[in-house]
Amino acid sequence: MQEIIDKIYSIIWSDALVYLCLLAGVYFSIRFKFPQIMYLREMIRLLFKGGSSEKGISSFQAFSLAISGRVGTGNIAGVATAIGMGGPGAVFWMWIIAFLGSSSAIIEATLGQLYKEVKDGQYRGGPAYYILKGLKSKVFAWTFAIVTIISTGFLLPNVQSNSIAIAMKSAFDIPAFAVGIALIILLGFIIIGGVKRISKVAEFVVPFMAGIYILMAIIIIGMNIQQVPAVFKLIFQSAFSIDATFGGIVGAAISWGVKRGIYSNEAGQGTAPHAAAAAEVSHPIKQGLVQGFSVYVDTLFVCTATALMILFTGQYNVADPTGGFLVENLPQVEAGPEFTQYAVSQHFPGFGSAFIAIALMFFAFTTIMAYYYIAETNVSFIAKQKNRKVLIWVLRVMILGSVYMGCISSAKMAWDLGDIGVGMMAWLNLIAIILLHNKVLRLFKDYNTQLKQGIDPVYMNKDLPSGDIWNKKTSI
Repeated sequence: MQEIIDKIYSIIWSDALVYLCLLAGVYFSIRFKFPQIMYLREMIRLLFKGGSSEKGISSFQAFSLAISGRVGTGNIAGVATAIGMGGPGAVFWMWIIAFLGSSSAIIEATLGQLYKEVKDGQYRGGPAYYILKGLKSKVFAWTFAIVTIISTGFLLPNVQSNSIAIAMKSAFDIPAFAVGIALIILLGFIIIGGVKRISKVAEFVVPFMAGIYILMAIIIIGMNIQQVPAVFKLIFQSAFSIDATFGGIVGAAISWGVKRGIYSNEAGQGTAPHAAAAAEVSHPIKQGLVQGFSVYVDTLFVCTATALMILFTGQYNVADPTGGFLVENLPQVEAGPEFTQYAVSQHFPGFGSAFIAIALMFFAFTTIMAYYYIAETNVSFIAKQKNRKVLIWVLRVMILGSVYMGCISSAKMAWDLGDIGVGMMAWLNLIAIILLHNKVLRLFKDYNTQLKQGIDPVYMNKDLPSGDIWNKKTSI
C-alpha cells in the first residue's frame, strides 16, 4: 500500500505542481497589481463589517470557517515537517508562497461568491460551481467535486487526527484508539448540526486558540529576542544555498516550503472558496479580500511563530536526502508536532508539551469540521434532492471512519495521503482560476469605481438569470 501511495504521490507532487503554484501566484500578483498589498487596509476593514442572514453567514464567520480550515496541523506539525525535510530555508519559501498565494486566494474566493447558489436554504458555492457556470464544463466540475469529496472526506482528515493522536500520546500518554473514539463522538455531534453550528464553533474556537498560541509564541520570542537576527539570517541563508550545512538541499527547501505552505494556507487549493461562498456580502470582491487576509494570518503569523519557537531552541532534525541527517538534535523523533512540543517545553518544562497538544487538538479539530463542510457542499452539488440526505449520511460515516483511521495510522502514510488530496485539488483549481481570472478583473474594476464614488460597493448583474443571487441592474 505504501509503495502505491508513494507512486501516486510522486506523480501528483512533481516539480510541475510546485512551479505552477509559484508562477500562478506571480502572474496573479502582477496582473492584479499586487492586491495583497494595495488592499491590505480594505481587507482589515471588511473583516468586521456586515452581518449574517437566514441564507448566509457573516464575513467574520466565513473568515473563521476558512481560517479553521487553514489554521491546523499545517501550522504546528506542517512547519516542523518542512524544517525537518527542507531545513530552515523551507520557512522562507512558505512565506513566499503565502505572499504570492494571497492573490490566488482573493481570486478563488471572489469566484466562489460570484457563482454561489442557494441550496437547502443556505448559500453553497466553490470551485465546482464556478467551473460549471463560468467554464460551462460539467465534466470538469464533476471531476473537481468528486476529487474534493474524496480529499476532504477521506484523505485530509487523516493528517489532522494523526497529529492529534501523536501529540496526545507524547503529552498525556493517551492511546491512539482512545483519542480516535473521543474525536468521532465530538465531531459527530457538531457535523450533524450543519454549517450554522460549524461556523458558530469555529467563530469562537479559532480566534481564541490562535490568539493564545500566538501569545505563547510572542512570550518565547521575547525571551529569545537577542536570537531573532541570527534565526532570520539562518532562514535566508538556508533558502539561498549560502549556509554551509543546508546549502545542498535548496531544492528540498523550495519543494517542502511550497508543499507545506499550500497545505497550511490552502491558497489556490480550492477549499476556501466553499467558506467564502457561504458569506452574506454585497459584493463578491469583499469576501475575496477577507479570504486573502486569512492567508497572512495563517502563514505570516501562526506558521512563523511555530518556526521561530523551533529554531530558537534547536529542537529539530533535518534529513539528508542521500540518507541520514544533516542535523539530529532529537534522536529517534520524527518530524512532526513533537518538534514544537519539545521547543515549547524548553521554556516551560512540564507545561509546554501539554499546551501544544491541546492547541493542536483545537486547531486540527476545527480543520476537520471545515473539511466536512467542504465535502458536504460538493455532495450537494452532484446529488439530486431525493438522494442527497442518504449521500450526506454516507459522507458523515466516511469522515468519522477517516478520523479514526488517521489516529491509528503511521505519520508517513497519513501525511502522504493528505498531500495527495491537496495536490489533486490544487491542480484542478489552479487551472480553473487561471481560465476565469478575467471575470475577477472586471469585478475589481466595478468595486473600485464604486469606492471612488464614495459608496459602499454593491454588485448587481442584469445579464444573469432572473433567479440568480446577483441579478439586479448592472453588468460586468
